[in-house]
Amino acid sequence: MIPVIYSEEFLEHNTGYGHPEKAARLTAIVEALKKVEWQDKIDWRLPTSLEERNVLSHIQKIHTPEHIDRLKRVADQGGGYLDGDTPISKRSYEVALLAVSAWLDGVDQVLESHNPAFVLARPPGHHATSNTAMGFCLFSNAAIAAKYALTKTNVQRVAILDWDVHHGNGTEAIVEDNPQIAYCSIHQHPCYPGTGSNSSDHGKYNQILNVPLSAGSTITDYQAIFETEVMPFLSNWQPNLLIVSAGYDANHDDPLAGISLQPDDYKLLTKYVLQITNNSLFGLEGGYHLEALAKSVVATLDSCL
Repeated sequence: MIPVIYSEEFLEHNTGYGHPEKAARLTAIVEALKKVEWQDKIDWRLPTSLEERNVLSHIQKIHTPEHIDRLKRVADQGGGYLDGDTPISKRSYEVALLAVSAWLDGVDQVLESHNPAFVLARPPGHHATSNTAMGFCLFSNAAIAAKYALTKTNVQRVAILDWDVHHGNGTEAIVEDNPQIAYCSIHQHPCYPGTGSNSSDHGKYNQILNVPLSAGSTITDYQAIFETEVMPFLSNWQPNLLIVSAGYDANHDDPLAGISLQPDDYKLLTKYVLQITNNSLFGLEGGYHLEALAKSVVATLDSCL
C-alpha cells in the first residue's frame, strides 16, 4: 500500500481562467489513479484538519509575519495577484494551510512506516521564499516539512531532492543556512526563475547541489546526472528522511519548459530515490500538461509499489 494524502478542498484554490496551475491538475491525477489496475493498493487519506493541527506554528518558523498576513489579507478581500504569476482567491489562504498540513502528515506517515508516501496537494511551494509568494507558490511546503521532520526523534538529517523543471529558489534560500538540511535541484537553465545556475557553489555546509540542464535534455542525461552527481551527493548525506519536490513539468509535452522526459521516465527517477532510502516523501510541485502529469504521477506510485 502507498498512502496518498489528498482532499477535494485543494480544488478550491482558484487561480482563474486560463492559469496553468489549476484544479484540473489534481482531478486529472485522481481520475488516472482510479483507473490503474493496482488501485486497491492506494491508501487515500485526508489531511489532518486545521482544527486538529496548529499548522501556523510550523509555517511561522519559515515565513515572516508580513508574508503570512499579506496572504490572509488578500484572500479575506476576495483574492488578487500576489505577483504577476500568482493569483489567489478567497479560499486560497485556508487551502494553502491545509496543503502544509498534508505535507506534515506525509512526514509523520513516512517516519512511522519507513515506506514512501505521496502528497497530492496544491498550491505548490518551492518558489515561495520566507517573505514572498511567487511562481504559483504560497508557502514553502518542502522546507516547512523538512524543518518539522527535524523535531522528530532520531531525525538528524533531512534531504530535499527537487526534480521540478524549475529551480526551487525559495526552498534553497530557506534551507541553505541549516546544516541539517541538504538541497539538490535538477532543473532547466536558463529558465524561470533564473536561479540555480552555479553547480560549483555547494553552500557553507557543503549541502547544496544544483544541476542545471539545457533544454532538450532526455532521460539519458538524467541517468548520467543521477549516477555521477545526485546519488553520491544524497547517499553521502545519509538522510533520515528524503523529501522529493515532485514537479512533473520536465515532460516533453509540458508547455512551460523544454526538457524532454516521458512520463514513464519517472519510474526510473523514483527507483533512484528509493535506492537512497525508503523513508521518502513525494510532494506535488509543478506539471501543467494534464495527461503527461497524470501519467507521471502514476509512474511514480507504480515504482513505489
